[in-house]
Amino acid sequence: MGVTVAVADALVQDGQGLSAVVEQVVHVWLMVRAPIVAPLLQLAVNVCLVMITMLFVERMFMCGVLIVMKLLGRSSPHKTYKWEPMNNNDDDLELGNSSSYPMVLVQIPMYNEREVYQLSIQAACALSWPADRIVIQVLDDSTDPFIKELVQMEVQRWSSKGINIRYEIRGNRNGYKAGALRQGMRHHYVGKCDYVAIFDADFQPDPEFLHRSIPFLVHNPELALVQARWKFVNGEECLLTKLQEVSLNYHFSVEQRVGSAAYGFFGFNGTAGVWRIQAMNEAGGWNDRTTVEDMDLAVRASMCGWKFVYLHDLECKSELPSTLRAYRFQQHRWSCGPASLFRKVFPQILKNKKVKLWKKIHMLYAFFFVRKVLAHIVTFIFYCLVIPATVLVPEVDLPFWGAIYLPSIITILNAFSTPKSLHLLVFWVLFENVMSLHRTKATFIGLFDLGRVNEWIVTEKLGSITKYKMSSKLSGKRSLFRLMNNMVVKGWQLGDRLNMWELWTAAFLFFCAVYDFYSQGKNHFFIYLFCQSVAFFLMGLGYCGTFVPS
Repeated sequence: MGVTVAVADALVQDGQGLSAVVEQVVHVWLMVRAPIVAPLLQLAVNVCLVMITMLFVERMFMCGVLIVMKLLGRSSPHKTYKWEPMNNNDDDLELGNSSSYPMVLVQIPMYNEREVYQLSIQAACALSWPADRIVIQVLDDSTDPFIKELVQMEVQRWSSKGINIRYEIRGNRNGYKAGALRQGMRHHYVGKCDYVAIFDADFQPDPEFLHRSIPFLVHNPELALVQARWKFVNGEECLLTKLQEVSLNYHFSVEQRVGSAAYGFFGFNGTAGVWRIQAMNEAGGWNDRTTVEDMDLAVRASMCGWKFVYLHDLECKSELPSTLRAYRFQQHRWSCGPASLFRKVFPQILKNKKVKLWKKIHMLYAFFFVRKVLAHIVTFIFYCLVIPATVLVPEVDLPFWGAIYLPSIITILNAFSTPKSLHLLVFWVLFENVMSLHRTKATFIGLFDLGRVNEWIVTEKLGSITKYKMSSKLSGKRSLFRLMNNMVVKGWQLGDRLNMWELWTAAFLFFCAVYDFYSQGKNHFFIYLFCQSVAFFLMGLGYCGTFVPS
């Protein structure tokens, strides 16, 4: 009995001590909130308002350019540049008279692409072009001997059918994709080629791809690059791919079209494009100093005076990453690389004599700073840190036009590119805010040349999604059993599944939401904060994207 009383007294004393500590913390917080925290947070709010305004103005400008293009009848590159079909005289081709066709090199870089290697090779071999005027290169950097053998056998199969296709390997993976493409350009037979078309391993060009793209290069000597649009074969596979499609459709429908029409410059997407080899050589060829070798080449070619054209109506089938792990790696590369490149080319662009002032401003301010740096940083810092923090500091003034109106307009402008996904708009906003954490971290790594600045992890492709459609036909009980079996019986790697940064952010947002709800804050942000915290929590646990059974 005496022991029980002693324990109870100890618990009471501990409770009183904890209560005293909490009271002391609250007292200190109230003392410093108004004179110290509020001014600093108000400064952060004002800086974020400036950044969100810059982003808004850039989006409105691009929409204005599209409207002007439409009114002036210049929405199609065919009205801006000369385009004539290649000689399609079948009699001449049968007689071997194909001299009017330029020599074309097709490069397919791949790395352990077991699920998709056949798709890209088959599509490349089906391209409509005179057989003696095309060379197909399969640049295989695979480290898996079995996959290398499969790829080599596929190349031999098409070679036996009379296709001029070469299987090229190298002794190391130095430079990753850029190194493979650079090595591919050094082979003796490439010297005869005028143009090079590049397709990643999951891309499937239509047979008429070259006939629709190369005439722009043939008839317009100032053009260095023709870029096609990506069409996603698995856009409806899961919520993750649907949300990616919204962002990428805006990129192609607005950013690439405006860059092509207004400046003759945009970032090469690394695949589904055709380069003039002369322009590549003049720009210095492939460089592996960043993880965005495609954008690097485009910037250097533009500084040499070359122009690019984007064909919105020329589509090339491709696959979106449908697992969260693959998507996170891809977004790290796509965010870190441009920031690193921006730091390296900034002085070169400023000093360049061949680029006009208005184009320099576009490249440095709009293309790099606003889209590749500021957009990621302001999305995370403003909507996931600053706005939630204002709930805790009521002395801070947060205008609705910056917190609600401008972001809403920006969101609606993005959604117009994918009308079929308008019903997913709220999910897209929450998803983009979560991913902005990962992108912001990658952006700072690129800007300040930190540890993972040159990390290159190939985006995992799942190939045909029919096998995953099969799993959706299973009953809910059986699907749940398969999920639990994969997580528990096979072993659930917490380190691979949990994303701690997202979970910590989820906890912070949830705390702010609860505080706002019970304190009845003036802006009533608790609904948004609750929803955003749930989104961070779910993605922190890895519950997003396709589940791939073991």
